[in-house]
Order: sequence, then C-alpha cells, then structure tokens
Amino acid sequence: MEKKSQKKQPEMPETGRILSKQRIFFGLTSIVFAGVLTLSFISYLMNWKADQSQAGTILDKSIKSSNIFGKLGDWLGNLFIFESIGIASFIVAFLFVVFGTMILKKKIFKPWMTFGHSLFFICWLPILLGAITRGNGNGGVLSGVYGYQIMDSLSAIIGNVGLWVVLVVSIALYFILEFNLRPSSIKAKLDIINENTIGKVKSMMPNSDQNFDADQELEEEEVNEEAQNITVTDLSDNRKTPEVAKQNPVIQEIQPIPEVETIVTPNQTSFEDNKETAPTLNLNITTPAIPTIKPEDAFDAPVSNSSPSTSFSSSSEADEIKFKVEVAPVIDIIDDAEKQSQDLVDKHGLYDHRLDLAKFQMPPIDLLKDYGNEEISINKEELEENKNKIVGLLKNFNVGIAEIKATIGPTVTLYEIVPEAGIRVASIKKLQDDIALNLSALGIRIIAPMPGKGTIGIEVPRKNPTMVSMRLVIASQKFQNTDMDLPVVFGKTISNEVFMADLSKMPHLLMAGATGQGKSVGINAILTSLLYKKHPSELKFVMVDPKKVELSLYSKIERHYLAKLPDSDDAIITDTNKVINTLNSLCVEMDQRYDLLKNAFCKNLKEYNKKFTERKLNPENGHRYLPYIVLVVDEFADLIMTAGKEVELPIARLAQLARAVGIHLIVATQRPSVNVITGMIKANFPARAAFRVISSVDSRTILDSTGADQLIGKGDMLYFNGNEILRLQCAFVDTPEVEKLAEFIGEQKGYASAFLLPEFVSEEATSTVGAFDPNEKDALFEEAARIIVSTQQGSTSMLQRQLKLGYNRAGRIMDQLEASGIVGGFNGAKAREVLISDLYSLEQFLEDLRN
Repeated sequence: MEKKSQKKQPEMPETGRILSKQRIFFGLTSIVFAGVLTLSFISYLMNWKADQSQAGTILDKSIKSSNIFGKLGDWLGNLFIFESIGIASFIVAFLFVVFGTMILKKKIFKPWMTFGHSLFFICWLPILLGAITRGNGNGGVLSGVYGYQIMDSLSAIIGNVGLWVVLVVSIALYFILEFNLRPSSIKAKLDIINENTIGKVKSMMPNSDQNFDADQELEEEEVNEEAQNITVTDLSDNRKTPEVAKQNPVIQEIQPIPEVETIVTPNQTSFEDNKETAPTLNLNITTPAIPTIKPEDAFDAPVSNSSPSTSFSSSSEADEIKFKVEVAPVIDIIDDAEKQSQDLVDKHGLYDHRLDLAKFQMPPIDLLKDYGNEEISINKEELEENKNKIVGLLKNFNVGIAEIKATIGPTVTLYEIVPEAGIRVASIKKLQDDIALNLSALGIRIIAPMPGKGTIGIEVPRKNPTMVSMRLVIASQKFQNTDMDLPVVFGKTISNEVFMADLSKMPHLLMAGATGQGKSVGINAILTSLLYKKHPSELKFVMVDPKKVELSLYSKIERHYLAKLPDSDDAIITDTNKVINTLNSLCVEMDQRYDLLKNAFCKNLKEYNKKFTERKLNPENGHRYLPYIVLVVDEFADLIMTAGKEVELPIARLAQLARAVGIHLIVATQRPSVNVITGMIKANFPARAAFRVISSVDSRTILDSTGADQLIGKGDMLYFNGNEILRLQCAFVDTPEVEKLAEFIGEQKGYASAFLLPEFVSEEATSTVGAFDPNEKDALFEEAARIIVSTQQGSTSMLQRQLKLGYNRAGRIMDQLEASGIVGGFNGAKAREVLISDLYSLEQFLEDLRN
C-alpha cells in the first residue's frame, strides 16, 4: 500500500513576503533608534555643559564632541533633554521600543495602555523635577525647558503650595485609578491574602484532616452523653423492653423530635477537568432537652433510675450510626462541543469573516451626484385648481363629497376624498377616465377604497415633478441606521417618505416594465443600495445580462462581489448555455447549503452564520461562512425564448427552496406575458415591482391588478408586497455614478478571484468519457480515489478543495475515476455515486490496475 503523498504547504504570496520584510525592517529600525537615543541621552547627561555648547555646530569639523554618537548625539540630547522634557526623554526612547514591538507583532507590552501611562509621566515628571530643582545647578537639564516653564507659570498662578498640591493630587489619582486603590478593594485583597495564608498553614500541619475529624467526633460524643443523662424509666414490673416502649403510644407522644439544622456548602464543579463533585453537607444536630415524665403519665409506674436495661434513651442505636445526607448538585449541562466553542471564543474571539479584506472601505456617499435642492415645492394654484375640478366633476355625476385632502409627493399628488353617506364606491371608480379628461393629465389612478382608511384616493401627476436622487435616499437616516439583512431602498412614497424593503424577507423580486420606463435604473438602484451596506464577504452577485450592456459596468467588482462558474472567463454571464449551467450550479450550491444547515441543526442562513461566528461549527467538517447570493436577471423574456424549460425549471426550483439558504432572485423583463411569467414563477415571487407597461393585461400579469398601465414613466412605479400596492418614485442613479462606485470598489484589494460556484457538467459533457488507460492516469489519481471512497461523495468541487486543484484537472481526474469504475456517471445536481464501498476494496482494485 503506497503512502499518501504529503500535501505541500501553500507558498506565501509575494506581497506577503514584501509586507513581512517591511515590517521586520521598520520594527528593528525603531528599536535600534531607541538604543541610539538612550545612549545619546546618557552620554549627554555626563557632559551636558560641553555638549550643549556644541549642539548647534554639527557641520563644524574643527569641534570635537565628547558624546558617544558625536555631534548627532549632542544635538539629540540638547533637543530632547535640555530644550524639551529633561530626563523624561528616556520615556520617548522607551516608546520607540514599544512601537517597534508593535510593528514586529510581539506582544511584550500592551501598546495603548503603555502609551497612556508614558504620556502621563512625560507631562508630570518634568514639572515635578522643575518644582524640586527650581532650575538651580543641574536642575535645568533634569526638568528641561518645558518642565521649568510650566512649573514657573503654575507657581505664579496658584503659588508654591498650590503647585505641590496639584502634583501630589495628580499622582495620587493616577495610582488610585490605575491600581484600584479604594478602601473596599484594598480590604478585599487583604482578606484574600489572609485566607491564602491560613490555607497554606493548615496544609503544612500534619494530620490536619484527622485532627479536625477527631474534634467533630468528640463534640458528637458530648452531645450524646448529655442526651443520655435524661432517661425515661420503664414500668415497675420490669417486663417491658425498650422495643415495647417504642410501641406504646403514650411513650411515642412524649418522645422529643431532634431539630436538624442543615448547612449546605456545595463545592464548585470544574467543567475544565470534566469532573462532577457532589456537594457535601455539614450537619449541626441540636437536640433539645427531653422533658421529665411524671409517674402518673407513665401508667402510675414508680420511677427508678437503677436499672439500665429498663431505661429509654433518646440516643438509640439508629442515632449512633453515621448519617450522611447528600444532595445532588444542580449542574448546568454543557455539551463538549459547546465548551470547545466557548474555549475557542475566549482564546481567539468571535470569527470575523471580514478579516480577508480587513482594509476594505465601504464606498462614500460623495461618489453619488448631488442634484441640488430636492425639496418638494408646493404650488397652491395647481392644488386648488385640481381640487375644484375633481369636486365639480363628481357633483356633475351626483357624487357628493364630505371632505377632501391632498398629500403632495415627488411626482404625484394624492387627493383623498370622503364621499357622503349613500354614495357607492363603484360609482366613483368608473369615473377614472372622466377625471383624467377633466384634469388633462396622464396617469390618473383611483384607489377605491384605500387600504386601512375610509377614503377614496385619486392620484394625479404633478406638472413639475421633483427628482429623487440616489444620494438623497442613501444619506437618509432610515437607510444608514437600518438593521435589515439585505436592505433595498427603492425611492420615495407619495407621502415623501424613503421606502425600503428587506430582500431577505421578500424573498424574491419580479420586475417588469416597458423599454425606457426606468427598469434598468431600478436594478441599478437595488444593486447600489446593497453595495453601500454589505461587505464583500457577506454578499455575492450572479449577474445574467442577455443584452450584454446593462450590467457590464459591474465587471470591475468581479473579485469583490461577483460569483461565477469555475471554467467561466467573464463574471457577467451573457451566453445562454452558460446561463443554464449557472442556474443549475446555483441549484447545486443550494443543495450543498441545505446539507450544511442540516448538519448544523439550523433553519436558515442567519442562524448558521451566527453559529459559525461563535465557533460552534468545525471548518474541518466542511462548514464555512456562507455569504448571501443574489441572482440578477436583466431580461428574462429573452432567456425563455431561447432556452425555455431549461431556464424556467431551475428558476422555479430556486424560487421555491433557496430562501432559507440565502439565495435570492431579482428577475426583470420587458414583456410580462403569461408565457414568460408563468404561474409557477409568479407563485414564488410574492414581491413585484412594476414600471409603466403598455396594456392593462400586462399590468394584471405582473400585479394581478390594473394600474401599471396608468403610470407616467421615468421611474414612476408600483410595488406589491403581497398585501397592498404602493406607488413609488424610484431613485435615480446615473451611469457615471455607477461607474464611479464600481471603480472605487475595484481599485481596492480584493479576493484572488470571483466567488466560485460549484461545478455543473451537462449530460452532453459526460458522454465524452472514453475508456480508461492506466498509463495515462493522473499523478493524484489514487489519492483522489481514496478521498472519494472514504467520504462516499463523488464531487469534483470536493477534489478541488481537498487536493487544491484547478477545475480542469479535477474534472479530468473525475473522468478517469468514472472510466475506471470507481464512481458512477453524471447525476444532475446530485453528487456522483461511489461504486466502491470501503478503502480495503479500493486498495485491491488499485493493485489490480497497477498489474
């Protein structure tokens, strides 16, 4: 049996070597510079008067310096010690050491705490030395100019006594805050020290436990002797035994019941040693004195204490037996996996999925264009005119109005009317065309009645609509402070409120609209809002663009946000055949994710990622952090025309099942006809966004209601979430803004490649497998066979991960395994069947192949 070839360690990337060398260089440079400063300062202090006179003459070769580093040392000493902070300059040299260890990633010091303490003493120590020396003798060099000047200024302001009070109070506060020198904490520490000392003394005493047990037994004997001194005399005939006395009801009534005082001191259970120690009980039994029994109470029998055989004692044979009471401890049951995950969290912290791109910067709002003032202007004349026309028209048709109210939106004004009693709603609804004619406006829509209100709404387009820019809605507090998993901001409602929705709750979005009505801008608005909120490790896009020009702007973010097939060159999919493979590959990814969720006992992606972040899932078992995947199809009708069922079936399957595993669909089409948007697709797309369409039939297809044919275009849209239809003005994001956003993300460091989806090999590809030739088998053929048989899973993607191979080589090895009879043929979205059951049979099979 051949030995498995050892896996080579992955080589460090060239950039990693450069960064490592730079870190070592700068770290050692900082430490060496600290040593130069220290020696320069020491040499300067030994000859500071002569060195001070030579500090300004660095370029004069005639003057010789006494400093160990020459004139450079004189200049450094004069700069840091005399002209600055005195001997506190040594702290500066120490900070360079700390900085060097930080660069070298050596955890010798706590950097920020060390910097804080050093800063305090750099400020405090020169002032203290200035107050002590007053600049006399060598005092100037000890405190420096800084210390003397500050001391002199404080002394002039608050006096010498005030100066010393400030110095003493500041250092006292420093030690109190740093070492927690409060009376209560000091007392607690002293108590701990005393307990430890007493424990050590007891442990040093010989037979300490035996002496303690002996003392307890002696106390118990004394209690028993006291109880035995009080006895009950039996009857005069001396024929009743203690057993008979026990059966006598009178004697039983006067027997004292000992009071038991129980003190429970449970020992702490150590989960680290996996031991469960039951708590022990110290029983202090207090027996009250037994009352003296009168002769008449005992059947008038004479009392006699002479016969021990006839005496009844409260200390019976049962009392002399050692009685121990054990209470089962209350134990918090912690699973081994739970304990292991908690230990990993305590040691390494929670798993951070952003570490691969830790320096990634989210795009700023400045990348989006500012279109100036976007506040809604109120035209009272227009409002009054429309109101009068509506009221007058309804009166002509004998429809009385009790109240009317106007709500001004960016593009549409909503007039809410309350009809008089007895007016039928249908009589108002059928006047839609008459109202549109009277108002001379396009896009009149009547909502009768309005959901949740006792009014009838009439939406009238404004003559001067207001633009809703993407920058405005992105910068809103509602979007910035949202806690949605996949926040999508569409634009503004009629009431001028920013409208947002969570794509993970939709869970799929169906968009429709005629050419030029804002459908592509709506897709860009959705993608832009997701890019502004989600890190590349949290979100991946699969973009299908049959038109080849709409989504090509996002090709620059391929290594950050896009996903593709292993053998695909372009992340933006335009070829119909690749679209089919991609959709089927997403189905494979969905099945794999469901297997991971099943093994992790999770119901959805959010729970799974939370468990993985808390290190409760082992990556060695195939678990990994799962990003959200959003499939964007810009023109679905073209795919249906060219591929038909091959596209519809995987789309329907993803729409039915993919929500729980974090795969969401955004499907857009220009022609929402019934042969494009079938009943199976509509049933699994509860969220719909409709821009203006040509006919009411198309509106019913997309929304199951009319209204989309009455929109005015240019981003005017209806959003249906399964309950009610909302009219929105979609936010406008121009092509140059998308280009700036994609360039900003693409210029940053990304992953090595796009997110690779699982392989999908069509049935046509499987028919090309020929006969197996042992002489042409791959070098890793046998190792791959062992992996396949041991895991009983015939997956090419698993071979890629286990053997660190590319897609093409792993596919060739899988073909050889199929030709040799180790695995079965292609099985659609499922893994191939493994035809050999165990490794022993495999070794015999490989031995036969070698021969």
